[in-house]
Formats: sequence, C-alpha cells, structure tokens
Amino acid sequence: MDKLKTITKNALEVVTEEELHEVLKKPTPTGYIGFEPSGTVHLGWKICTNKIKDFLDAGFHFTVLLADWHAYINDKLGGDIEKIKLCGSYMQHCFAAMGVDVSKINFIYASDYVGDSKYWETVLRTSKAVSVARVKRAMDIMGRDSEEAEKDLSKLFYPAMQVSDIFYLDVDVAYGGTDQRHAHMLARDVAKKLGRKAPVAIHTPLLTGLEAGGRMNPLEAKMSKSKPDSMISIHDDEESVKRKIKKAYCPEGHIEGNPILEMCKFVVFPELNGDVFLIERPDKFGGNLSFNTYEDLEKAFVEGLHPLDLKQATANAINRILSPVHHYFEQHEEARRLMDDLGVITR
Repeated sequence: MDKLKTITKNALEVVTEEELHEVLKKPTPTGYIGFEPSGTVHLGWKICTNKIKDFLDAGFHFTVLLADWHAYINDKLGGDIEKIKLCGSYMQHCFAAMGVDVSKINFIYASDYVGDSKYWETVLRTSKAVSVARVKRAMDIMGRDSEEAEKDLSKLFYPAMQVSDIFYLDVDVAYGGTDQRHAHMLARDVAKKLGRKAPVAIHTPLLTGLEAGGRMNPLEAKMSKSKPDSMISIHDDEESVKRKIKKAYCPEGHIEGNPILEMCKFVVFPELNGDVFLIERPDKFGGNLSFNTYEDLEKAFVEGLHPLDLKQATANAINRILSPVHHYFEQHEEARRLMDDLGVITR
C-alpha cells in the first residue's frame, strides 16, 4: 500500500488503480516515459522527475525514451536529427541535475530500435487496429492539430509509433503528463485488439504558463519553451525567476488556472522535505507567515493573502530548488558544452 501511495502521489489520473495494484505485486515492475529532445528544459520537468524518483523508490525498472525520431517527425530543432540526439544527451544531464539517480534509469533512443523489423511490424499491426479519425484525435500528444497531417504524412505515423514504443518496450506502466493521455488510452484500446499487455496509464499535471491569463484549455495554457517569457527555464538565474514570477498571472483570491499556486502545489511543496513555506512580510503588513501544507496556503490566498507576497515567496522557493541544478551544470563540462552546441540560453 505504501508503494501505491508513492506512485499515485500528485497524479491526476490512474487508469486503473486496480491494475496498478496488481502490477505492484511483481518483483520488478516496469515503467516508462517518453520525451522528445527538443530544446531547453523548463520547471515543469520537476513534476516528472519527482514522479520518476517515486517509481524508483517503489522498485520499478524505469525507462526514459528519448524519442529522437519522433522529434524529427514533429519538426523539432529544425528536423536536424544529429542536433536532436545531442539534445537527448543534454536532457540526460538535466535528469541528473534535478536529482534523479540516472544510474538506475534505462535511457534509450528511438534510433536504438527503429532498425528492428519487429518494431515496424508492431507499428503496422497497431495501424491496422485504428482508424485515421482516431489517430487524428490523438495528434494533440505532439502539440499538433489533425490538419497538419494533410501536408505531412509522417505526422500520422506518430501516434502509432508511440503506441508501438509501449508494446516494444513491454512496460507495465506508461507515465506522462496529461497531454499524453490520448496516446496511452489508444495503447490500451489497441492492446485488447492485438492481444497485447495493456499498460496502466498514470498522468500528472502540466504546469500552466506564467502568462496563461486564465485560459481553460490546459494544452494551450501549459508552460512551454516556445513561450520564453511564460516559462521558467531550469537555467534561469535568480533575477530572471523573480522578474518572470512578478509579471505572472495571479489574480487576487483566484485559484483556477493560477500558475503561481500550481508551482507551489506541484513543485515547491513536494520539495520542502519537512520545511515550511515562508512568506516574509514587514510587521506593519502582518509579519511573516509560514505554511506546512499547500492546502493551508491556498486557504490563506482565498482569504486575502496578497498576490505580491505569494509571488515573492514562490520566487525565493523556486530559486532554492534551481540552485543545485545551476551548480550541476557549473561542475560538468560536458553538460555546458552540450548547452553551447544547442544554443541553450542561460539567464
């Protein structure tokens, strides 16, 4: 039961919890997450890296797929496959910098197995089991709409490839953000038709971009490296973090779609490790406040905690979280060289 709590902590959805309970009975359950190597890593990755640590703590053999050919299909980094592979190496350093024990992770590139005929057999069998309409509905996993497939056939291959990755890697659990839900549900449906193992699907939230403005579509509002002023890079210096957070959308007393509260809930509080979240204020404004739980902080915000006070405390907490990341890249020459080769911007 402790393992179940560990794996489901901060998850928005588990499909299904009963199946996960059975998976956890295995001596060494397996799980995976896929990432396109596509550029600078942002703060939202902390949600994923923390969950990967949970998988390792629960005894999983965990695979991180660096989906280089998928990134090529998705036109990332100008479709330069060699640059995409370099970005995969940079991303491995990012995992280490954010505290993941990379010696326990199985890193694999799509290019490691795209030459295997069994993989392409799986892609074709998957394709036979789904309609074009269903594939198009799943294209939001790559941040695209279905119309883009009209001028680039390869984009229709992407969902079938992602489903086939899951089958080829033979994992018990497919993990990702909520933006990956359609692919995971497609894999579960296809598994029934092909007599394959259906993966348990676990989804964690996406951080909302700092300038979201209350938009309701989480895929449109999510933090993205394509919107530099609306995201916090793991390489941002203290002043950049403070500047971005100060400008962020955070209407007084409003919880829904509030990126500052989301950072507190999904990034800051999971990192406190028994410490308190401290809001420092002059005595004339009520003095300091401390919070042991996110729920207490949210309640205080609804009841009148000023957004500027919340922003200042959040910026301080994020800078403490990013400090070890900065130190890692300062200490690892190869990681810095990869950043230079990729043009990763530090602020």
